[in-house]
Amino acid sequence: MCGICGFTNANANDIDILKAMCDVMKHRGPDGEGQFIQNGIALGHRRLSLIDLENGAQPMLRSTNECVGTVCSSAQAKLHTYPLALVFNGEIYNYQDLKEELETQGWQFSSNSDTEVILVGYLAWGKALLNKLRGMFAFAIWDNNSKELFLARDFFGIKPLYYTLQQGTFIFASEIKSILEHPAYTKELNYEALEQYLCFQFSALEESFFKGIYKLPPAHCMSVHADGTYEIEQYWKPSFTINETISKDDYVHAIMQEMQESVQYHNVADVEVGSFLSSGIDSSYMAACLCKENPAIKTFTVGFSEYRGERDEISWAKELAADLHVMNFSKHITEEEYWDVLEKVQWHMDEPSADPSAIALYFVDKLAAEQVKAVLSGEGADEFFGGYKIYQTPFENQKLAWCPKPILKTAAKLTEVLGIRGTHYLQRAASKPEDWYYTNANGVAFNEAERARLLKRAPHCPSPQELVASTYQRASGLDDMTRMQYVDIHFWLVGDILLKTDKMSMAHSLESRVPFLDKKVFELASSMPTHLKANSTQTKIALREAAENTIPQAWAQKEKLGFPVPLVKWLREDAYYEQIKTCFSSELAQTFFNTNYLLTLLDEHRAGADNSRKIWIVYMFLIWYKVFFIDKKH
Repeated sequence: MCGICGFTNANANDIDILKAMCDVMKHRGPDGEGQFIQNGIALGHRRLSLIDLENGAQPMLRSTNECVGTVCSSAQAKLHTYPLALVFNGEIYNYQDLKEELETQGWQFSSNSDTEVILVGYLAWGKALLNKLRGMFAFAIWDNNSKELFLARDFFGIKPLYYTLQQGTFIFASEIKSILEHPAYTKELNYEALEQYLCFQFSALEESFFKGIYKLPPAHCMSVHADGTYEIEQYWKPSFTINETISKDDYVHAIMQEMQESVQYHNVADVEVGSFLSSGIDSSYMAACLCKENPAIKTFTVGFSEYRGERDEISWAKELAADLHVMNFSKHITEEEYWDVLEKVQWHMDEPSADPSAIALYFVDKLAAEQVKAVLSGEGADEFFGGYKIYQTPFENQKLAWCPKPILKTAAKLTEVLGIRGTHYLQRAASKPEDWYYTNANGVAFNEAERARLLKRAPHCPSPQELVASTYQRASGLDDMTRMQYVDIHFWLVGDILLKTDKMSMAHSLESRVPFLDKKVFELASSMPTHLKANSTQTKIALREAAENTIPQAWAQKEKLGFPVPLVKWLREDAYYEQIKTCFSSELAQTFFNTNYLLTLLDEHRAGADNSRKIWIVYMFLIWYKVFFIDKKH
């Protein structure tokens, strides 16, 4: 796990720029650093050492004169007369398998690092290397012969990769703040990103909150030419091919096998690997699988002081840890601690994130980093195996399938006018998922009408439904719940879940590994019939049954709660109410928002309505803007 950066049109005098780009990401790699400037390219690296601690330093160089055997033909030798240079962020869990395959072809290695496997694999297979990899990655390879830069990002977007083209200079990095250190880029807010953020609660566009800085999408690679032009292509596409011929028992057995194998691969390291442990099935099952690989693992849990003494995350985790005979380290987060780190969290996130659990993740990562350098985390299980309660909506809608859609729409309007409960239920029953569902932010963020009322300038970007329409279209032949999963994999998973996972762990120089987000696990999950994932009364049906073979039934069948942050309560307390009221009344807030509406939301919440997530979305944006555009102190 590392931080990478670089730019074209470089010369030897640019070393200070490259060093500054590396230094601002020191938290991503405190174990070492490296800079390379030659023939117009600058590559920088900050290292967190986990595999081949002695020989895995970067940037790493390679030329074909180190290969032997028939694979190195005269034509290949001529093509690669000059060395390649690589900077890489992530882990390749099957690197030893690939290394053995390359060695049988005649390639030689000078290290036991996954970094060198990428470099040699690219020499041997070119872009075809990407689909051979099993892991998380974002890397850049400079070909000194063709004077081209090749970049790639992993299948699900576990590792971030940002880029911009400024006056013919191509700049890339693991974090936006690194790009901001380059003098060719002038900071400017992307207003369209703000407009979408109000609906999604995260940055939903390829262009970031910084105008002209983009995110390379998951499962994409790009080739950058000497003149600054580039092409982007998708090298892998997630697809759902349902197999109805396999029995439930066989699927349950297959889940057990694939998860144990994935955890085994994700445990590859030359340092100790621990595990998060919450009250839910995902981390509980994963930690239990890790115990089979290493019975002496350490687990980590956080909760909130408000819930101390109750049946909270920590009490569930400690009980399971005792059952598994593993160590558990825990911490109750106080409200003062939570509120004190908001600016720091937004700085590390690079773009505003309104997910309250990101701050909780900051604390559990900090706790884990005091003991280990890598942890397993349960992200991806919900999107792959049908874990969100919202996925049950299509099954609930079937109860009203007998009723004509126009009647349902009329009934929905009537309940809304009369203030009767059930409006959302009727609206969704009268519609297709693409008409109302765009991510898990549905129902907690601002809808289009509210966004228009909130913003000082009228929204001019597509609606959320329009933004996700093409993604729905690509999944047009699938059932409603699977289409919702497909949208979440392309938006919610990469834009919210994985971004906070990477940024909060890296804030503490901790590697977070996600065994559910493995290609082979996805291939299995994407073939499962929908009725083995969810129905009107249960989620993760087959996964829960598989987990029961490893963890107690109470944990395997426990209802999903997410991470309960006591925001609703806090925002009604005098101190935080006044703090946010001052912010919402500020000159900064007036620059973007109709503040009377903001103050109304705040007062309504204090009076008993639940506007907590809408308040938080705006408040987090204002904190983020202050950090990056006003204070610049972190």
